[in-house]
Amino acid sequence: MKADAWLKRAHATETGAFRRVIVSNAADLNDADSLIDLETNLRAPRTTIVTEPAARGQSMKSYLTHLECTYCHGTFSADEPQRTCPDCSKVLYPRYDMAAAKAGFDRAALPSRPSNMWRYFEMMPVRDEANVITLGEGYTPIFKAERLGPEMGCSALYIKDEGLNPTGSFKARGLSAAVSKAKELGITKLTMPSAGNAAGAMTAYAAKGAMEAYVFMPRDAPDSNLKEVVITGGILTLVDGLITDAGRLSRQKAKEEGLFDISTLQEPYRVEGKKTMGYEIAEQMSWTLPDAIIYPTGGGTGIVGMWKAFEEMEELGWIDGKRPKMFCVQSEGCAPMVRAFREGTEFAEPWQDAQTMAAGIRVPSGIGDYLILRALRESSGGAVTVTDDEILWYMKQVASLEGMFICPEGAATAAALSKLLANQELSPDDNILLLNTGAGLKYLELLESVGA
Repeated sequence: MKADAWLKRAHATETGAFRRVIVSNAADLNDADSLIDLETNLRAPRTTIVTEPAARGQSMKSYLTHLECTYCHGTFSADEPQRTCPDCSKVLYPRYDMAAAKAGFDRAALPSRPSNMWRYFEMMPVRDEANVITLGEGYTPIFKAERLGPEMGCSALYIKDEGLNPTGSFKARGLSAAVSKAKELGITKLTMPSAGNAAGAMTAYAAKGAMEAYVFMPRDAPDSNLKEVVITGGILTLVDGLITDAGRLSRQKAKEEGLFDISTLQEPYRVEGKKTMGYEIAEQMSWTLPDAIIYPTGGGTGIVGMWKAFEEMEELGWIDGKRPKMFCVQSEGCAPMVRAFREGTEFAEPWQDAQTMAAGIRVPSGIGDYLILRALRESSGGAVTVTDDEILWYMKQVASLEGMFICPEGAATAAALSKLLANQELSPDDNILLLNTGAGLKYLELLESVGA
């Protein structure tokens, strides 16, 4: 498929305090290759357009019905606090009245809504718009890699830049959704472990929602992430060890002081924020998905969230049945999902002595392992490891060729692409989307330490 066939371009105007998007067909424009969707969407002004999730005058209704266990398929109420499945301790997903949503939620309504993830409110888990806590997260741009692509031999290589989210990473999406739902359920005290960007995102949204926020982080987490927690009023505890060690202390604190733990996939709502990446990719690519998506994987909420979004959009009739091949990328020093994928197991054994410069993928184990592996296999995708040297090289390559200062985890996707092309798992003519999950500016201390 030629890249031009699934590109679109839009122009932005202002209607009152809200942003209106007017979409044109790519066929009408000669220069639509360089950016999918808004050329001005690098970051829209955030002062007045994010006071509510939808355009003024529009009435929105969430079609949320219940929670379902992704393993034993038990069903539970979405109107009281829940964490994991009470029966089997696996991941809970919010579910929606898809028949009613298909009849009542038309994708044609989207262009008149603000450029943030709450434009998909009907498929989000917050029932009352007044409970949405937003800093303008989501609707990040997709760029064509006009120099990196040819350098790697690709005719249609694209990068979605999640580093342009309010807290500098894709974690803003999940924490906006989880903290908003916590507010709706009357929860006022939150805790979580984090290896990096999730920490500052959680404390930022908790601050916005007037909640107490406790964070447990490895002592060697990036300095910028530690400072984010402190400046946004979070209560920070540093841990000698990895995120798994931080998680144990967070759960202990939750039991002792009545806190609600919103660890990755150990509550039902962070995944709903992450899934909006999938909705955006479809919308920004004129409702035709790429051939492959390459994603850096720690806890895996991004991959499983996008896979959930693709399933929902197919049920809504917004996309056809063609799905991207999903590829997870991990470091050679911490690759539990890659090992499990290659061994053909349903679950991933914890990785011992996890080490990598990319803090976001230094996750030795994850409760959502079976969901990640399921998405990889159902999509006929795969799993790839890269070295820290390769990550650092591609941080420099992407920055020098595309002007994008991406995070180490994002650079891992470019390193993985080179391997997937070399072993012919992907073709140079495929439409390929890399997900950069954070801003490189949050890793200056790391780069100094390796002499970059």
